[in-house]
Amino acid sequence: MSLIPRIFGHRSNVLDPFTFDIWEPFRRAGVETSQFAATRVDWKETEEGHVFKVDVPGLKKEEVKVEVEEGNVLQISGERCREEEEKNDTWHCMERSSGKFLRRFRLPENAKMEEIKACMDNGVLTVTVPKEEIKKPEVKAIGISG
Repeated sequence: MSLIPRIFGHRSNVLDPFTFDIWEPFRRAGVETSQFAATRVDWKETEEGHVFKVDVPGLKKEEVKVEVEEGNVLQISGERCREEEEKNDTWHCMERSSGKFLRRFRLPENAKMEEIKACMDNGVLTVTVPKEEIKKPEVKAIGISG
């Protein structure tokens, strides 16, 4: 039991006499899914294509899905399940989030949907979407007479 009160944040034990946060029981309901649902994504565009980097620490590649919907919508989803509890276990702290996440991105028209690649390394999913070269219209100079 902590001797230092936590004014901000939450505690894992609502019966702790040193907890000043009276709203704790009402906050716990959505904490697990809301934190994981806010999965962080970086999206950058390079000359070759679009690169998405998604933080999914602790997930295996089998627990993450990368799909294309409606022709040009990239959908990245997954789920981290809560660790099973044993009856004799006593939790002192439970901060790792669990739950489902889903992120969707509408890709531009020049994205090559059939050549999308995904790989996972050290808890970071990298999705690469190549893009077609946009042909610039040919500009023809016209001389001015007179």
